[in-house]
Amino acid sequence: PTSALESASQVTAAKVTSVQLTQQALDAIAEHEDLGAFLHVNADVAINHARQIDERSESDDSAEDRPLLGVPIAVKDNLCTSDMPTTAGSKVLENYTPPYDATAVQNLRKAGAVIVGKTNLDEFGMGSTNEASAYHVVRNPWATDRVPGGSSGGSAAAVAANLVAAAIGTDTGGSIRQPASFCGIVGFKPTYGLVSRYGLISYASSLDTVGCLARSVDDAEAVLMAMAGGDASDATSSYHRDDANNTGGGDMESTRFALVGAALGEGVDSGVSAAVRAAAATLESLGATCDGDVDVPNFEDALPAYYAIACSEASSNLSRFDGARYGPRASVEKGASLQSMYDETRGSNLGEEVKRRILMGTYALSSGYYDACYKRAQQVRTLVRRGLDEALEGRTCLLLPAAPTVAYKLGEKTDDPLAMYAGDLMTVPASLAGLPAVVIPCGMADAGDGTMMPVGLQLIGKSFSERELARVAKALEKAIAFKGL
Repeated sequence: PTSALESASQVTAAKVTSVQLTQQALDAIAEHEDLGAFLHVNADVAINHARQIDERSESDDSAEDRPLLGVPIAVKDNLCTSDMPTTAGSKVLENYTPPYDATAVQNLRKAGAVIVGKTNLDEFGMGSTNEASAYHVVRNPWATDRVPGGSSGGSAAAVAANLVAAAIGTDTGGSIRQPASFCGIVGFKPTYGLVSRYGLISYASSLDTVGCLARSVDDAEAVLMAMAGGDASDATSSYHRDDANNTGGGDMESTRFALVGAALGEGVDSGVSAAVRAAAATLESLGATCDGDVDVPNFEDALPAYYAIACSEASSNLSRFDGARYGPRASVEKGASLQSMYDETRGSNLGEEVKRRILMGTYALSSGYYDACYKRAQQVRTLVRRGLDEALEGRTCLLLPAAPTVAYKLGEKTDDPLAMYAGDLMTVPASLAGLPAVVIPCGMADAGDGTMMPVGLQLIGKSFSERELARVAKALEKAIAFKGL
């Protein structure tokens, strides 16, 4: 079985064992090591956990209450795991193994999932191509000379290549949705606070969310809801589950949506906009009401505001990585100052993209620039949220691409960080507003050289409307019938 829910059902019915599924996943990971999707795999721990699940499920009457029973799942390497290293894709945390599991990982284990490995990512989640990993790049399974997207590129590649049925990612400004688009799979970013951030190595604390990637909306929804819930260890987590538990129905008559005009105009590949508009027409043919293109106030202002806020928070969060508490410590001359040890440790163990964002953030927070940069960005953030709320008034969701292009070639944008940042235009508004969004594959488009690559359709909904978004996404998914790898 390739579906997470189907796998769990078969384990529950004793038609297959968790050990068999886990071994199958481990074999696939080893066979496709060239993709670079994983940073750590602990086969012995995974098989042992799977064996415990099989032994327990034989006598446990509550097995059916565990929706992911025996299912192998991969976890992005910026979420703490007590039985595997957690490096956040950085040399500054090389070989670091946390003493505890992140709450999201704990909840997955409670749901019966088997963690088979930790997936590659851009260092500390800072990047859109997965080329900023300190260890190795990740390749797109559709075309291995192309990027899988980032920063959850390892998780996306693992799912797209059928190595695992589902993988956990994190989304700060599009790090689940853009890789899902590039790799032709489903990516689900929840409402900010729906899933606890406890145990997540922070990039930008007011923006970070934990979500998932899968090959179907059903699987993505099941994994997301298994992780969701309030957590006393995370003051920003929410116990609000009313809307999230509303399963709704398959009828599209009550669905009203609009397209974000600014996301379908200049700068967007014609193949991408055509695929998104075709998907909108499909949704309308299912009975939904389309309000056409709408103007979302301050939509295009979200990108500079996002980078000012995210980099500012990163410059604060990453100050803890100084060689005194975690990871390797640089050698300095006898009698050298403590500050020189900090400087040498960070200088030799942090990557160029991370340093760039720390510098931008420190500048934005510096005396004399705080009001002009960080404070102004927070004011724009409020306007972006109001604009999206206004556009969603009386509507179920907004439709737009997840990225302005399909996956581009490895190395194509490494020397032009501004061009890479511009690719986040479609995803950062929902992040600034803390709104849920799901991406589903909606077609293929020419990458410019005759190579056909997947296009992702993004649906943005109101706060805690995950179930409603999933309902619409499932209907579209069935109608489009996209064929993955």
